[in-house]
Amino acid sequence: MSGLPVVLAVDLGGTGMKGAVVAEDGATVAESTLATPSDGILTALVAMLAELRRTAADAGHEVVGAGVATPGMLDEQRGLVHYASNLGWRDVPLLDILRSELKLPVAVGHDVRAAGLAERSTGAARGFGDFALVPIGTGVAAALVSSGGAVTGATGAAGEFGHIPVVPGGEPCTCGQRGCLEVYMSGAGVARRYRAAGGEALSTRRIVDRLGHDPLADRIWSEALDVLAQGLNILTLLLDPGLIVLGGGVSHAGDALFGPLGDRMSDGLAWRERPPVVQSALGGDAGRAGAALLAFAAAR
Repeated sequence: MSGLPVVLAVDLGGTGMKGAVVAEDGATVAESTLATPSDGILTALVAMLAELRRTAADAGHEVVGAGVATPGMLDEQRGLVHYASNLGWRDVPLLDILRSELKLPVAVGHDVRAAGLAERSTGAARGFGDFALVPIGTGVAAALVSSGGAVTGATGAAGEFGHIPVVPGGEPCTCGQRGCLEVYMSGAGVARRYRAAGGEALSTRRIVDRLGHDPLADRIWSEALDVLAQGLNILTLLLDPGLIVLGGGVSHAGDALFGPLGDRMSDGLAWRERPPVVQSALGGDAGRAGAALLAFAAAR
């Protein structure tokens, strides 16, 4: 691969930073993963990008751009992070900072929307102009694509799927609302509700492993599926996606998730068929792959 044009791509998360040097065909030339520090996140991000740049240069590659996928409420055109709670950021001019530090074409994108871009380019949503990517991990979000374009919203906050209040008067959410979807169906939500109902302190994955043998696990998981199906049906009726892609750790529940979820969705839709619901093809690499796509677009 010597001499190839490459970009630097980072998926910046609240707990981890996943970086890579990526060629135009999507091949990963080098990669690096670091824990996101509690302080000095910008300094650590710039340092990671600089180290990746040195790695690319040492291998004889030409770095033509950089892309960073970040969580939070984001003005993608200006690269301004209005608010990112898990990074402790408010009104951070991320694009301007990175351009100044790197002296390269730089793109900044929303992490979930960047993942959706990657799924559409090379993943499970390839060929779809209308789809939704719903990563279900510690929390829940969505990348919404309609008529070939990403739905971003007036403030850049479109896709807060986990904070749709689907259970009237339901359990409180950390966001201040009650009955939010991710209170019931998320990695953190399922584990918390199982423990609160008298179960052991287990991960959602281990709770799923107990299905069919543990009545409490069966009940908590069934309630989570009910809420997720309702949320996805709301999304279906609003946007009419041709496909729904589920990502995140909970998507690895396999038959315990996709079969009963599909049945519940069909039962809740009286006059139309539900769209297919499939697992992400890119998994945890989707955000970083999307950041690379944004970087090549900026370079061009």
